[in-house]
Amino acid sequence: MSYLIGVILVMAAATFLTRVTPFMLLEKRADHPLLIFLGRYTPAAIMAILVIYSLGSVNLAVPPHGGPELIAALLTLSAHLLWRHALLSIFAGTAFYMYAVQSGLFL
Repeated sequence: MSYLIGVILVMAAATFLTRVTPFMLLEKRADHPLLIFLGRYTPAAIMAILVIYSLGSVNLAVPPHGGPELIAALLTLSAHLLWRHALLSIFAGTAFYMYAVQSGLFL
């Protein structure tokens, strides 16, 4: 049990240090053009990569022909355009997809 607690504490410390180090090191360079560029465009690029990764393995030849994935993606996009709340829109799309897959809605 103490081994497990030790592992959790080390992981928590490592996670904390990797999150706080950039803020400590780059505190005086916050107005650097590269950091401004990365802060502006990185979130959208990561979301695009996640969408491509998520939809890349959809087999349109096999039923349900990508139906759950397509509807979940459209629901996520619609919720985001409607409410402009990333967590809410991601949760809505994920919840619909999991419900559709687990309940056999499209079979």
